[in-house]
Amino acid sequence: MATPSRRPTNPYAAAEAAFKPVKKPAAPIREPSSAPNVRELVPIRIDRAVLDHFQEDGPGWQDRINDALRQWVAAKG
Repeated sequence: MATPSRRPTNPYAAAEAAFKPVKKPAAPIREPSSAPNVRELVPIRIDRAVLDHFQEDGPGWQDRINDALRQWVAAKG
């Protein structure tokens, strides 16, 4: 019994298959947490002057930033 050739029989079809665009999987949709008012750890870039302002009073600076952002959101909506 003869072994089949490793080369495809139709070079055009082989080339089309080799250069076929690859479909990227869709990014998973991130659902909001089920519990209200749960804090999430997120990376954020803040200007040094803003960070210094909130860190002046010592520990709790992340809570102060969160409170300031919460007030801004409440005033906006």
